[in-house]
Amino acid sequence: MLNRQTFARYAWFVLGLNLLVIVWGVVVRATGAGAGCGDHWPLCNGAVIPPAPQVKTLIEYGHRLTSGLALIFVVGLVYFAFRAFPKGHSVRRGAVLALVFELTEALIGAGLVLLGHVAGNTSIHRGYTLTLHLVNTLLLLAALSLTAWFSVHLQKRIQTPKPRLRTILALTALGLIVVAISGGIAALGDTLFAAHSLAEGWRQDFSTASHPFVRLRILHPILAVFLGLVLLGLTAHTVSRSEVTHTVRRLGIGLMLVVVAQLCLGVVNLVLMAPVPLQLLHLFLADLLWIAFVLLAVELLWPDQGKSGRILSAQDSLRRVTQLS
Repeated sequence: MLNRQTFARYAWFVLGLNLLVIVWGVVVRATGAGAGCGDHWPLCNGAVIPPAPQVKTLIEYGHRLTSGLALIFVVGLVYFAFRAFPKGHSVRRGAVLALVFELTEALIGAGLVLLGHVAGNTSIHRGYTLTLHLVNTLLLLAALSLTAWFSVHLQKRIQTPKPRLRTILALTALGLIVVAISGGIAALGDTLFAAHSLAEGWRQDFSTASHPFVRLRILHPILAVFLGLVLLGLTAHTVSRSEVTHTVRRLGIGLMLVVVAQLCLGVVNLVLMAPVPLQLLHLFLADLLWIAFVLLAVELLWPDQGKSGRILSAQDSLRRVTQLS
């Protein structure tokens, strides 16, 4: 049977690889390279290896190759999960869910190309496919994170039904998804209808003649600040309680640090008119925030009692995500 410590390292690596693929997707969108392979999928401009590729073709083709590589590694994740863990273990379920979401991620990506919802397409329907893509990406990250997380903990968890806590965490998760969608729409509006100054962008936001993607982008900073403050308050209250575990406290502190960094970066991003490097960092921090929240929610709902049976510590786990990404 496969060594569980080896599996844990592999699982964190797969999560890190998928984070890189997601961030590279921002490069594709920001550079308008989504149509770099034409309307062909899975081929690129009708060929397996595009002849005489342009820069945008290389960007899109590179994204497709890394996405395919990520899919192969997730298939490996499922195989190794079934080798290393017994029937009914959470790692098995998490790996299978990760594969499902990885496959739907590929199908949605194919749909974006075949429907033409890439590059300079400004149709409202592109907003719907973008929303579907973002939600699926978050679910994929959640599945990969939980697979890696459960692989470094014994499955000795207290089943403590807490309806109020479940409701709060579910609403917070929904809020994070809504903020992510609004951020995707705002980034798309910035790409398709770029403003040359903050004042021009402000006028665009409130002009009735502006495209809906532009008029909706003002919602993102409002929602992000509101939810960020709520998340900071709830998390600070949680980690201050004496009965919480060491793992919960570390995750909570990490989550608060990422929230503060994300809010500060959002302001800088707005003032500097969203340059591509800051967009990449902004998305990366948003993904880390989501991962930290998912892990914290699991530890709050189902506390881990297998303290002595950990393969890696919680601190090592979070450090692995950062290093591999």
